[in-house]
Amino acid sequence: MGLLTEGSPLSWEETKKFTNHVREHGIEQFINLYARLKDRQGDVLKWGDEVEYMIIKFDDEKQTAQVSLRALEILNQLQEKELKDPNSVKSLWRPEYAAYMVEGTPGKPYGGLLAHFNVVESSMKYRREEVAQLLNDDESVMSITSFPLLGCPKFSYPSFDVQPNNPDSAAQSLFFPDEAIFSGHPRFKNLTRNIRMRRGEKVCINVPVFKDEKTKYPVFEALQETPDHVYMDAMGFGMGNCCLQLTFQACNINEARYLYDQLTPLCPIMLAFTAASPIYRGYLTDIDCRWNVISASVDCRTMEERGLAPLKENQFRINKSRYDSIDSYLSENGEKYNDVPLLYNEEDYEKLRKGGIDHLLAQHIAHLFIRDTVSLFSEKIHQNDEEETDHFENIQSTNWQTMRFKPPPPNSSIGWRVEFRPCELQLTDFENAAIVVFIVLLTRVILSFKLNFLIPISKVDENMQKAQKRNACMEEKFWFRKNVNDNKNDNCQTTKDECEDCELWSINEIINGKDDFPGLIRLINQYLASMEVDTDTHCSIQQYLKLIQRRAAGNLLTTASWIRKEVLNHPDYKNDSIVTDKINYDLLKKAKKVQEGLLPCNELIGCFTNSKTSEEIPPAIAKQHELKAQNGN
Repeated sequence: MGLLTEGSPLSWEETKKFTNHVREHGIEQFINLYARLKDRQGDVLKWGDEVEYMIIKFDDEKQTAQVSLRALEILNQLQEKELKDPNSVKSLWRPEYAAYMVEGTPGKPYGGLLAHFNVVESSMKYRREEVAQLLNDDESVMSITSFPLLGCPKFSYPSFDVQPNNPDSAAQSLFFPDEAIFSGHPRFKNLTRNIRMRRGEKVCINVPVFKDEKTKYPVFEALQETPDHVYMDAMGFGMGNCCLQLTFQACNINEARYLYDQLTPLCPIMLAFTAASPIYRGYLTDIDCRWNVISASVDCRTMEERGLAPLKENQFRINKSRYDSIDSYLSENGEKYNDVPLLYNEEDYEKLRKGGIDHLLAQHIAHLFIRDTVSLFSEKIHQNDEEETDHFENIQSTNWQTMRFKPPPPNSSIGWRVEFRPCELQLTDFENAAIVVFIVLLTRVILSFKLNFLIPISKVDENMQKAQKRNACMEEKFWFRKNVNDNKNDNCQTTKDECEDCELWSINEIINGKDDFPGLIRLINQYLASMEVDTDTHCSIQQYLKLIQRRAAGNLLTTASWIRKEVLNHPDYKNDSIVTDKINYDLLKKAKKVQEGLLPCNELIGCFTNSKTSEEIPPAIAKQHELKAQNGN
């Protein structure tokens, strides 16, 4: 969720007085940080995943399923081990936006050993079991992206009335009560209130409904101008969803910039591939992914900034929400593909340039800083810009983009990092581990083979919108670079004209190959063929890659397609796009059995779930790695 500062949160009116202060000192803090750490070298490969879970309560007698608002109670117990012995815990737990969510990561980051790929799934299983041990008999921990009935009457346990007319309510939502927001840290309700206050009205989320034979319009509570859309009005509808994210440490700043750029074109591909959220507020919709829903849920732009009123109080018209795809590449090779004009404050840019920061990075930071802070704590207003970075992180961590470029924290052993953020959650640990291993292996292939996936930023934006369409993984074609081995080709024009370097390809062609392009899986296997891989790890990796191959080829369903199929084939479904309590209950009960391995689901996972995952790196491999490190090999 980003920076979790302790202290007393300020109202929007109080925060507004300090927006320029935070911006000015945040820029200064980054300049100082960069000056200290720009030449940092030699950080080893480290990486880790973040999995967000929901706590679901089942009532078997009434045949209903609700989100359980016990995250704070459960989180306090999960964090006890870390508080007692922070260096030896196998997992770390952090709060998330909603009172029914928890976020788990490995206790320590994984390293450069290929054998680490065999630990991922085991770690995910351990995390799930850790939570499960703390649950009531009628509760389950589930890795689902969106809860189908979120915002419907009595969607949570306990249930609360909404208070749309209560001036003290953070969300003032027609559907999402404040009690469903995590109460253990003031940041979450403060963000909710301040985003609404800065915008000047409630956020507005409109999702096209799936049009079936008996779908009625307007959809219940739909806005007049969008009668065939599902309307939602609170941050919780977006930030109350779950996802799978990855962070990679690079050896230096240049490698981090290179990875940031090369992974960017893969973001929409992986969003479509991991699609897992076709239901919103009890309606089957015509989208498969959460991305635009979250984007709208935190869109704090005023009417002026959205281009709906002349600029008077605000400085810019801003094209995107603060939660969206990135707007510029950061490496020199990526510069010519920055074909969308980048909005930034000239004064901030000039200040960064005078601070010794190059054009591409300076415009990136200045672009992030067109946003106001929307969450400020009284204790953190005045800081030492030489030693602290909270003002920088305040803005950085509330620009929720597909990729995040992350400087080292001050006084830390952590290096320059990039975060890969688009992926949706899958039902099983096997699937989530497969996606993690696939993406991490791609980073190794990119760096080892010096690959070039760059396409114009405008094409990435286009791909992001395509990725969210119903059944995009099978039916859409995405802009992709034809020759990924060419780092010198300069055929791409820096306009929105057709780019000679890229073509429209299916996800199957991108992952499994097309004509002269071998496909991402074959590139990974070429890389693995040159490496020493122990038998168990090799077995697990191949099981994961088979899942990726078969899903890309259409032999297996995406999670979203599987969910949609379950709803459409349910005996209670009335061909009206409505997901009832009974349909929701049966869907989640079946998903629970699938995630626990109690119900085979060949159409979703196939039969490739027999990985050789292990809790630990085999001692012999660890010892061999240690000896190589000592000998400088």
